[in-house]
Amino acid sequence: MKHSKNRRDVYLVTEKSPQTQLFVNYLADKTKCSIQVLSPSAELTTSVSLNSLLLIDSDHTDIYSLVNKWQDKLPPELIDIPIAALNVTDTDHALEILSCAKLKGVFYRKESLDIICKGIIALLDGELWMSRELMARLILFYRKSQSNGFRPACGLTHREMEIISLLSAGASNQQIAEKLFVSEHTVKSHLYNIFRKINVRNRIQALNWIQKNLGPIMPNINETKSSLRG
Repeated sequence: MKHSKNRRDVYLVTEKSPQTQLFVNYLADKTKCSIQVLSPSAELTTSVSLNSLLLIDSDHTDIYSLVNKWQDKLPPELIDIPIAALNVTDTDHALEILSCAKLKGVFYRKESLDIICKGIIALLDGELWMSRELMARLILFYRKSQSNGFRPACGLTHREMEIISLLSAGASNQQIAEKLFVSEHTVKSHLYNIFRKINVRNRIQALNWIQKNLGPIMPNINETKSSLRG
């Protein structure tokens, strides 16, 4: 399918409903963009236009699983399409999502429709769309990460590094799952991949590897929040 160079498409990933359609109609009218609803189970193909935005509804979608699935299957020409999260609860929730998904924008549940429309246009223009509080906490996080010598190792993803951080603090699989809002099965899958990448067989060996190779672990979200308030 060919698209006009001037065409702008927004793909809203959510469950279809009458309320969703009203939302779509409003966005289309105010932004003058083509708004299409995609089921979370849909596949992204080259029929998606290059001048697009993926707007994922966190109320109806497991963003972590969805983004991972898509990133593994995205055609090369679609890799740089901006992704934004919709209906995010608060800044803590935003930080949790950002720890596992590469997002350019975050829209909170309390946001007005006019603000959402403004943000969509900004994202399509190549800008970031995040609150000042969220940006401040991200900057603080990365500053602390740099000062602590944090670095990815052995091809570990940011999500896997976060799990390593919780693992080093003595968290169980259930506690890690609760902290990251994922299932224990997902945690076990991550641990399997981590152990394989760092060439260990169990938690004790993993903890020894962490101590020898990573030094101070990245600060968790609660530490970041406390530091900002101080």
